Amino acid sequence: MEPADRLTDFKEYLGRFDGQTGQHEFGEFVKYRGRLVKKLTYDEFVQRWDEYLRLKSTYEEIFQRGDTINDAIVRVLRERAAELMVDPPA
Repeated sequence: MEPADRLTDFKEYLGRFDGQTGQHEFGEFVKYRGRLVKKLTYDEFVQRWDEYLRLKSTYEEIFQRGDTINDAIVRVLRERAAELMVDPPA
């Protein structure tokens, strides 16, 4: 993924975060969907976003094959989705 794409993704994340929780400082924790999540800096966001995209891809491949899904993968995927203020895959 190109840095320009990541910057766009980060700006969208900030819009979701502020839209869902109001204005907060970077590093500040808020409650979202029953979880305590931190407003991420750009570097934190990129790390978690990349992890989320890898997990989501793995999840979708497992789902398409009809394999059993490891509960740990689902848990981490949901945690990352909450941190990034996106809906986890169904």
